[in-house]
Amino acid sequence: MSYARTRILLLSLAAFLLCAALPLAGSARLQKKSADEKPKEDSKDLTSAVKKRLDVEYSDLEALYKHLHRNPELSLRELKTADRMAKELTKQGFKVTTKFGGTGVVAVLENGKGPTVLVRTDMDALPVAENTDLAYASKARVRDKNDVEVGVMHACGHDVHMTCWVGTARVLASLKDKWKGTLVFIAQPAEEIGRGAHLMLEAGLYKKFPKPDYALALHCDSSRAHGTVGFTEGLAMANVDSVDVTVKGKGGHGATPHLTVDPVVLAARIVLDLQTLVSREVDPLDPAVVTVGSIHGGTKHNIIPPEVKLQITVRSTKEKVRMQLLSGIKRIAEACAKGANAPPPDVKVDTTEFTPALHNDPALTRKITGVFREVLGAENVKERAPLMGGEDFSRYSQGKVPIFLYWLGTVDPKRVEEAAKQGGKPLPSMHSEFYAPVPEPSIRTGVLTMSRAVLELLAK
Repeated sequence: MSYARTRILLLSLAAFLLCAALPLAGSARLQKKSADEKPKEDSKDLTSAVKKRLDVEYSDLEALYKHLHRNPELSLRELKTADRMAKELTKQGFKVTTKFGGTGVVAVLENGKGPTVLVRTDMDALPVAENTDLAYASKARVRDKNDVEVGVMHACGHDVHMTCWVGTARVLASLKDKWKGTLVFIAQPAEEIGRGAHLMLEAGLYKKFPKPDYALALHCDSSRAHGTVGFTEGLAMANVDSVDVTVKGKGGHGATPHLTVDPVVLAARIVLDLQTLVSREVDPLDPAVVTVGSIHGGTKHNIIPPEVKLQITVRSTKEKVRMQLLSGIKRIAEACAKGANAPPPDVKVDTTEFTPALHNDPALTRKITGVFREVLGAENVKERAPLMGGEDFSRYSQGKVPIFLYWLGTVDPKRVEEAAKQGGKPLPSMHSEFYAPVPEPSIRTGVLTMSRAVLELLAK
């Protein structure tokens, strides 16, 4: 055979083999593409299933929200609220334990072998008299721990939190064929005074019930449009300490101040001197706040009282700065008293109300926010800077449990846009007498995102 004929035959054989291989390669690429797309198709199916169930439940959930809004209860008094939460989850097949860590509720639903996910809601309201025009506004008034009559309001959105919690429980209970594992739903008391999580953990939450592999929570955002969520990876919220200072003096007649040691003037001096702790003693790159939120003393115009009481909130993100601030408050108060020839003040750090800084687990945060972007669209899932507010949800990271708390938008987008304009009307903040979250679509977004977060962690 000639060289030319041999070359032609070899080229023909190569062409034949190439043509035969192309369909196989294309098939392999299609199979790989199909495998790559399958999780996305599953994600869409899960989202669709959640939305369908949410459509069925929504009207009842909004009625529940309005009931909770009308009937707020203060920290550690959440008796009727806890009873309602317990009944709601009992109906969904959860095994429910009540009066845990005070008024806390723990509800467990097992559904085969798999991870354990904890979902928390808080139940307590604030001593704030509501001043909204809502038809379902709270009219509640009670006597607080100091026997002072106060209004009571869900000014921090815990009524929304509870409604989303119940809605998520209903959705997940109806979709048991979509997930495997264990749900631990907890309704926590006393978040507003920083004690609830501590009480539940001290009562044995992680010993008497399945210890979670993940812990999730949401929180209302009074500056974010409904239909959107915000998140922070890593450090999200600050350490919070409460300090009580009793400034002592020598009482007497207002017309003869030279015969007294005036604790009112001394308290004013201490308040002003405390401002230098942050401005002149803490590294400017370390976040820190010292705020005197309450000052009380005296009974009448012409009487110099024997003492004045100060209540101080202290915020920090580092333990070193925290200790620097707490020791600085004591040092300044004692130095001012000595300079005024007054008795030493009582300076007490209320350890029962300490809330440690909240750190969202980075890996868990990325995983869940990835799902949120699929569900809501990337434009509706925004990262936000850390806050100097406190949240005792941070305590559930005990025992190296990854935690994630995200922010739920609750405000009409038009109001958010107006507030962002120069000279625009400011939005009411959390804890404001005017804060009025828009139920829909805030509740829908909360239930949808939390349900999908749990399904992402427990999906078959």
